[in-house]
Amino acid sequence: MRAVVQRAAWARVTVDGEIVGSLDGPGLVVLLGVTNGDGEKEALAMASKLWMLRIMRDAEGRMNRSVADIGGGLLVISQFTLYGDASKGRRPSFVAAAPGEVAEPLVDRVVEHLRISGARVETGRFGADMLVELANQGPVTLILDTAR
Repeated sequence: MRAVVQRAAWARVTVDGEIVGSLDGPGLVVLLGVTNGDGEKEALAMASKLWMLRIMRDAEGRMNRSVADIGGGLLVISQFTLYGDASKGRRPSFVAAAPGEVAEPLVDRVVEHLRISGARVETGRFGADMLVELANQGPVTLILDTAR
C-alpha cells in the first residue's frame, strides 16, 4: 500500500460538480494506492501510520504533532496511479495496481481503522473522475509505503 500524504490547511474533492469530501481545517490529504498482495495487515499499518504521523506544527512551528494530537481530519482519496510504472516507454503500466474489486475494500478498511482510532475522515468516490483541490501547508508532502 502506498500513500502520498500532504499537510493541508484545507481541501476538497468534487465529483460532477458536487463536493463529496472536504477538510475544513488543518489535517492530511491522503492519496492512497493499493497493490497486488495488500491485505488487512497493510491497511491497519497504513491507518496507524497516518493517524500518528508527526508532521503537524507544534507551538514552536516544528513538525512534532500528529493529526491525532491536534484533532485534525483526513481526506482519503483512492488513487491507483500511485502504482503506475513509466520506466519503459512513455505510457505508464498499471499492472502493479490492485484491481478495483480488491482495492476498494482495502481503502475502506484504512478509513474504517482511522475512524475506530477517533479520526474525522472524509473520502473521495472510488473509481470516479475527481477534482482534488487543497492548500498544501508548508509545503509538506511525504510518500509512505507499507512495503518498506
